[in-house]
Amino acid sequence: MSQTLRTRHYARRLITAALTITVMAGTAGWTVAHEEQAITGPPPGTAAWLADHSLGGAGRELPDPATASPAGIARFFDRLTEVQRKALVIRHPEVVGNLDGAPLSLRYEANTRAIRAAWRKEREADPKSPLAERYAALLEPGRRILAFDPRGRGQVAEVYGDLAAARRTAVIVPGSDIDLDDFDRTGDPYGTPAGMARSLRARMAEDAPATPTAVIAWVGYTTPVGLGPDAATSRLAEAGAPRLDRFLAGLAVTTAATADAPPAVFCHSYGSVVCGLAASAMDRARVSDLVVLGSPGMRADSAEALRTGARVWAARDRTDWIRRVTGYDFLGLGHGDDPTDPSFGARVVSSESAHGHTGYFAPGTDSLRNFSRIALGDFDEVRCAEEDGGGPGTGPDCRQGLG
Repeated sequence: MSQTLRTRHYARRLITAALTITVMAGTAGWTVAHEEQAITGPPPGTAAWLADHSLGGAGRELPDPATASPAGIARFFDRLTEVQRKALVIRHPEVVGNLDGAPLSLRYEANTRAIRAAWRKEREADPKSPLAERYAALLEPGRRILAFDPRGRGQVAEVYGDLAAARRTAVIVPGSDIDLDDFDRTGDPYGTPAGMARSLRARMAEDAPATPTAVIAWVGYTTPVGLGPDAATSRLAEAGAPRLDRFLAGLAVTTAATADAPPAVFCHSYGSVVCGLAASAMDRARVSDLVVLGSPGMRADSAEALRTGARVWAARDRTDWIRRVTGYDFLGLGHGDDPTDPSFGARVVSSESAHGHTGYFAPGTDSLRNFSRIALGDFDEVRCAEEDGGGPGTGPDCRQGLG
């Protein structure tokens, strides 16, 4: 990078940081009062799970959800009979439903039980409760809930497609203002993880109709609310990164037998901060491709600094407001260099026709087309972006070296 370009970048960082500090200073009373409490640690019901000695005998204790690896969890369930598995689902649905490495079918069944219990409890307390309606929606026939945690603002992961049979898979990691209530809101269909997942899987099916596919919408961490210190710092991302790492390790155990490749992970907005902090654990056995879109930064100066074995891609459309606050890290505010800057070293793809911060998965956009091709491993059909982060054709070849 030339000295002139370095000076320009440094000046931009200082100006953006100064503006951010000014805004936050003016709203500090509001933002501090609404600081989010991150949900961490093992799932609810863990104490009762660990106290259960019903399997009997030395060496037959239930594995500790806080310390057992997903591979160890998988081995534990492999040793059980079908009757023993079902009994654990009935007695401990909250644990089994969130146990990375447990068989997919058991997790679906356990989460249905856990959600139904939460729905009944909420309905008894308030028959008109909006939360009860959200639980009821999750219980609709055909939904595959891979994780459910009602603590805090609620966390959930849902599978679109048959994950057990899929040859190509993808995971969506959302950004701010997403929780159980906003998981699949209808007002912004392509700005929610559920809407993103549905749209991506539909495009994958269109591009490769003979290939079984699945897309997971993962809301497994506490996201920031609004534009305050939570969104400008990495505190919540640092709490969420180990949860994402463990989730991906669980997928590697439960889907490796059928998948042609590990999943592609798509990280939107603040979700790219979570992915950046989790990236060092993303070897090519767990993640094939790491794609960030509308990113404020990944807490890294370059793609190489992420220390990941996955291919790193980036997208940002010209109308996305995030471009005004990306590319700096000053006094703990901001998330580092812009992943769409050529100097970062990511493969920058076109997002032509996408609009705003939540339009990347809208049908008809280059971004959705590119995301589908990346998830399918069809790199020859990926369209690269211009150097300014806009349309295709004139920037560096993002497909170089992919063979």
